Amino acid sequence: MPHVSGSVLPEGTAEAMLPRPFRVVSQHSETPDTVTLELESEDGGGMSFSPGQFTMLYVFGIGEVPISISGDPHKPETLVHTVRSVGAVTAAIAALRIGDRIGIRGPYGVGWPVGEAEGRDLVLAAGGIGMAPLRPVVLDVLARRDRFGAVSIVYGSRSPVDLLFEEELHSWRSRFDMEIEVTVDRSDEAWFGDVGVVTGLVPRISFDSTNTVAMLCGPEIMMKVVANELELRGLASESVYVSVERNMKCAIGFCGHCQFGRDFLCRDGPVLPYAQVADRLRVPEL
Repeated sequence: MPHVSGSVLPEGTAEAMLPRPFRVVSQHSETPDTVTLELESEDGGGMSFSPGQFTMLYVFGIGEVPISISGDPHKPETLVHTVRSVGAVTAAIAALRIGDRIGIRGPYGVGWPVGEAEGRDLVLAAGGIGMAPLRPVVLDVLARRDRFGAVSIVYGSRSPVDLLFEEELHSWRSRFDMEIEVTVDRSDEAWFGDVGVVTGLVPRISFDSTNTVAMLCGPEIMMKVVANELELRGLASESVYVSVERNMKCAIGFCGHCQFGRDFLCRDGPVLPYAQVADRLRVPEL
């Protein structure tokens, strides 16, 4: 339970900070340092979510981290997270095996504007682990493909071995109703695709700049450059959305760790219109 010395927690805060117990039902290594876990709740309740939302994953005795949901929003009975091992808590999550227990709070935050994209073209741009928060968008769109116009995905990774969801990428690229472009920073002898930054793929894709929604997720520099490329092609910045990450601790807008200018990213984000945050993204270390 959280404790604030000398103050009283807002009503309902203690309950909101209590994780629900889940069990690992599947574990798949995506890359040498990234795993995808399928989780089911011990109470059988599942967890409904919108693409782009996140949860707080709690490893008992170690700690808690925010992780975007990477599963299918049409299958709330199974919660999916794709986690890169970069610290003590994420390393512990990556080491979980089938049957292991984990605590989860959520879902939290504002997701991708998939509803706004209905009837319009859709551009998704991902860099590295940024493909994971965008995967639910792809799955949602494919389940309702007739409601969207042209769909284009550009995805960049450090190397071929760092690509996420390779089998799905092959499946998506085989479709005739999607445009998929993939690149890597560094190739190997088995790679015959593009080499270079993801921003170099933007000029290739087709979309109607007057009727398109773009969703970008990855390193901030990548999102800024892709947003600029899209604007050069006539897409208004108000139609571009980005997922901005900061140090989320409470996930309910109480502790202030994730404040980003006037926004608390756990509550007002992580997905925000690019036009709303472009000036702040240009400020170093904000």
